[in-house]
Amino acid sequence: MALHSVVQRVSERIIERSRATREQYMARTRAACGKKVERAHLGCTNLAHAIAAMPVPEKQRLKAAARPNLAIVSSYNDMLSAHQPLAAYPALIKQAAFAAGGTAQFAGGVPAMCDGITQGETGMELSLFSRDVIAMSTAIALSHQMFDAAVFLGVCDKIVPGLLIGALSFGHLPAVFIPAGPMSTGISNSAKAHTRQLFAQGKASRSELLESEVQSYHGPGTCTFYGTANSNQMLMEIMGLHLPGAAFVPPNTALREALTRAAAQRALMLGHQGDQFTPVAEVISEKAIVNGIVGLLATGGSTNHTLHLVAIARAAGIAINWDDFSDLSSIVPLLARVYPNGGADVNHFHAAGGIGLVIAELLDAGLVHADVKTAAGDGLRHYTQEPYLADGKLAWRPVAPASLDRAVIRPASQPFSADGGLKLLQGNLGRAMIKVSAVKPEHRRVQAPALVFNSQEALLAAYQRGELARDFVAVVRYQGPSANGMPELHKLTPALSVLQDHGFQVALVTDGRMSGASGKVPAAIHVSPEALGGGPLALLRNGDIVSLDADAGVLCVLEPSNWLERSPDPVNIDTHATGFGRELFASARQHAGTAESGATLFQHPDWAAS
Repeated sequence: MALHSVVQRVSERIIERSRATREQYMARTRAACGKKVERAHLGCTNLAHAIAAMPVPEKQRLKAAARPNLAIVSSYNDMLSAHQPLAAYPALIKQAAFAAGGTAQFAGGVPAMCDGITQGETGMELSLFSRDVIAMSTAIALSHQMFDAAVFLGVCDKIVPGLLIGALSFGHLPAVFIPAGPMSTGISNSAKAHTRQLFAQGKASRSELLESEVQSYHGPGTCTFYGTANSNQMLMEIMGLHLPGAAFVPPNTALREALTRAAAQRALMLGHQGDQFTPVAEVISEKAIVNGIVGLLATGGSTNHTLHLVAIARAAGIAINWDDFSDLSSIVPLLARVYPNGGADVNHFHAAGGIGLVIAELLDAGLVHADVKTAAGDGLRHYTQEPYLADGKLAWRPVAPASLDRAVIRPASQPFSADGGLKLLQGNLGRAMIKVSAVKPEHRRVQAPALVFNSQEALLAAYQRGELARDFVAVVRYQGPSANGMPELHKLTPALSVLQDHGFQVALVTDGRMSGASGKVPAAIHVSPEALGGGPLALLRNGDIVSLDADAGVLCVLEPSNWLERSPDPVNIDTHATGFGRELFASARQHAGTAESGATLFQHPDWAAS
C-alpha cells in the first residue's frame, strides 16, 4: 500500500525541519562507535574496578575483553505494581547473556514514581521532572564505558520516556526495552468510574471507594486502563524497541520469562561485533517518530505523549510540534476502544488482536512507515507477529487476520472514528491540545462564562460549596512546568463529569496536564504559553466568555474591550517552592522549556537557534 499523502508530507517536513540537528546528532553518534568492545578502551585499573565483584566465569570472560557485555538499567521497586515483577529480570538476563556467549551487568537503577499514587497530592509536582531525572540517571548508568548494548526495564508514565531519552544520549549502543506486562483484569472500568462519581457526590463512603479501587488495582503488573503506562508499551512496539508482541504479556508467566531472556540475547546480537549492528540512534529515526504519533492516534493513547514524544524526538535531533500531531490526527482513524475511550481494558485489547493487529491495519492502510530499523530487524512488518511457546520454546506467528472483538479493535476501513481524536486548539488564549476520542460530539463545543481558579483545590472547594451547578468553563491556571511542575489534574475529573451528567455544559482549560486518562469532559490542556510565562490565561477574569471548539480547533476568549491591557491578578506560587522535595527542583522549574517543546530541562547545543 502506498504511503498516505499526509503521512508523507508530515514526514518530509519533519525531516527538513530537523535536518541540521539530526545530522549533528548522528555525527556525534557515529564518532562514539568503536571497533572493539567498549571495555577494551579502559585502563587495567579501571577495568579491575568494574569486574571486581563479578562471579569467576563472568570475570574471566570480561577480562578477555573480546565478547559483548550488556547493561541492565532498571526502574524496579516493589511499591509499584507495574515494576514489582522486574525484581526477577536481572538474573534471567544475566543467564541468557552468558548462554549467548556474552555477559551482563546491572548498570544502574532509576527512580520510578507513580502518578496514580501522587494524583492530587504534593508529590505530583515532582512527576514530570522525574522524567529528566530518569534520563540523567540512565546516562550515569551507561557512563562507565563497559557496555556494548543495553536493556531497559521500565513501564510507567515518565519512566519509559526518561529511559529512552537517556538511551539516546548513548545513541551508538543498541537498546531493547523489556516490559513487565499488565495485571489481570479486576472490576470493570465503568464500575470503578461510577463509584468515583458517587463518592464525589457524597453518595459513597471512603471505605466503599477504597474497596472499589482495591478491586481494580489488585495485583502485580501494569494498571489495565489505557493511560500513559500502556501507551508507552504501544510506542515501544510500534517504534521498534520491544521484541514483537511483548507489551501486554502478563507478568510471572512462562511466556513473559521467555521474552525477557530472548530480549537480552537479541540485544547482544545487535552489537557492533555482529553483522546486525543496530544502534538505538538508527531505530529512533524521523520515520519511527511519525510511526509513534500515528500509533498513539490510532489507539486513543495518552495526551502526555504530546510532551514526551517531543522530548524523545529532540534527544535524537528530531524536531516535531503539535501541528504534526494535529495534521496526522485528521487522517489517522481510531482503531481501538480501550478505557477511558471504551469499556475494555488492555487485556481485552490484547486478546482481540492487540498491537500487532493494529500495526498490520496501519501498514495495510499506508499510514505508517514500513521501512524502518527495529530491534527485531529491518522493517515494521516484524511487529505484526505474536509470541507463543511451542514445546516450551519461544516462537512467533502472524497475528489474527481480523479483530477477534470488533467492540475493541476495528479495521482501518471501518474505524470507530475517522480521525485520531487528538487536536490542536489555538486562538487568543494560546495553543493547547485536546483529546476528544472519549468526548461525545455534543460536548465538543462549549461557550460559557469562565470561572477562574489558581489551583485544583480551589475548584473542588467551590464544587463542594455547590457553586458550580451551571454552564461554565473551568480555567485552572498556574499549573505549567515553571509554576509548579505541571501536575496532572485528574482529581477534577469526577466532579466535572458529574456536572456534565447533570446537563450542564462544562469544559476545562488549563496549562497543566490531564494525560492518559483524559475522559468525557472536554479539556484544553498544556495551554502554552503558561500563565506564569506571560500567557493570556493570566489575564482572564470570572465571567469572561470562553469558547472551546474541538471540531474547529479554536480556543479563545470573546474579547472584552481592552482585555490584553489588564494586569495579571496577584498570585503566590511560593507555596509550591518547598516541602516534599520541591526545593530540590527549583532549578528545574526555572529552566523548564514550554509544553510544546517537551517541557524538558535539556538544552542541547544543537537546539540553540531553534
